[in-house]
Amino acid sequence: MARLEDLIKGKCALTSEQVHRLHELTADWQMLSDLSFADLILWVPLRKDSKSWPTGHVAVAHIRPTTAATVFAHDVIGDEIAWGERGRIDAALSNGEIIRDSEPELVGDLMIKEETIPVSFNGQVIATISRHRNSDLMRSPGRLELNYREIAHNLYRMVAEGTFPYPDAIAVFDPLPRVGDGLVRLDVSGVISYASPNARSAFSRLGWANELESYSLGEIAESLISKRQDPHEQALKSALSGKALRRVECENSEGTIDLLVMPLTQGHDRVGAIVLLHNITEVRRRDRELVTKDATIREIHHRVKNNLQTVSALLRLQARRIGDPAASAALEEAVRRIGSIALVHETLSGSSSESVAFDDVLDRLLAHARELSPRVNEIKIERKGEVGLLEPRLATPLALVVTELIHNALEHGLGMEGDSLQIRVKRSVAECAIDIFDDGVGLPEGFDPITSSHLGLQIVRTLTENELLGNLTLISDTDGTTVRVNFPV
Repeated sequence: MARLEDLIKGKCALTSEQVHRLHELTADWQMLSDLSFADLILWVPLRKDSKSWPTGHVAVAHIRPTTAATVFAHDVIGDEIAWGERGRIDAALSNGEIIRDSEPELVGDLMIKEETIPVSFNGQVIATISRHRNSDLMRSPGRLELNYREIAHNLYRMVAEGTFPYPDAIAVFDPLPRVGDGLVRLDVSGVISYASPNARSAFSRLGWANELESYSLGEIAESLISKRQDPHEQALKSALSGKALRRVECENSEGTIDLLVMPLTQGHDRVGAIVLLHNITEVRRRDRELVTKDATIREIHHRVKNNLQTVSALLRLQARRIGDPAASAALEEAVRRIGSIALVHETLSGSSSESVAFDDVLDRLLAHARELSPRVNEIKIERKGEVGLLEPRLATPLALVVTELIHNALEHGLGMEGDSLQIRVKRSVAECAIDIFDDGVGLPEGFDPITSSHLGLQIVRTLTENELLGNLTLISDTDGTTVRVNFPV
């Protein structure tokens, strides 16, 4: 669909503020369409500059009602009409007044009644809305249809006066409840003068047994709501009085209703309000289930971390009781590897996300490796680049791989020579590469990582190929040794 800016480029003399105002209008006008049971078309005048007389109009937006059948089979966006071709649109733009009471006209097989509404902004008419509805469907309107139409007339008058859309209403209107979900009409005192069937059903679910009409909406809500936890929160009765634009929730043990309060004005006077409401009981129930699920998952990670630390402690105790230095060293290496896995679970237990912030893990692995190095004060360790978020299925094997490579670099590459260890990270949308570089002695001549019997290197190669589905590359030259782990993300 063509953007509004593209449709008016080079044809209309609208400022950026005026274009933004039209965007605000079209963001909210599904409600206008539904209340008036009509298709709405937004027309912008064609002219070279703001002082020139319009040569016609271009249709820049079209909305169909969800409360009635559309009267247009095809979109009209992009259609242009010449000045004088549609007199009511010309008149609304010129006079700044709503043009009503037109005679129905035959369009295809339908008798269509058209009304036009000027769109005002900062005292200037910047566009026109044409409203098209099937006149046959409205010959015997019920109470619901009459109330909807009266409310629509109020809102169209506010559009013509420049007071609708409401200023700075994006946060309040997102998402905008649908008219069909439930509507309540308030008088100036905040008393309900009309409630749609769905609105009555929503309050009935919360435990209200009487009719809604002739009762104060705020008093009804306060009688139903659970006791509030925040003593500083604005009283519900005041929020639902209709005096100001508000969005509140009414909740008790039976359910939750989301209410959007919109004051109706005429000139400088408030003439009442409408309240769009939506029963969001199931939405809130699912939200609570997700919160419970997330808390449970974090608790599981916390317990796994604690269990791994217990295993590490037991192995460490066993290592101290073994007289064989080789066996003791093997157990210490197992402790280090288990610690790397525990670190990933510790990160997940404190995160609200299901992903692992791996840079935090990497920094802690480096800090731990530095503490274990006998040359802790001589070696410079630094990290360049960021890994970002990783899925746990990648984070756990990667933590083990990095632990082994850092340990190998410190123990073998930088045993007694060299003083620099660098972790270089490059990540794109599709893959990640981590280089572990040291400027130590380098690899022995003829060294082959595939045939090497070194357990740490075998662990690294197996995890990289089988768990990370990546590649392991070793590069050794006069500057030092680089081990690269490359894997898809």
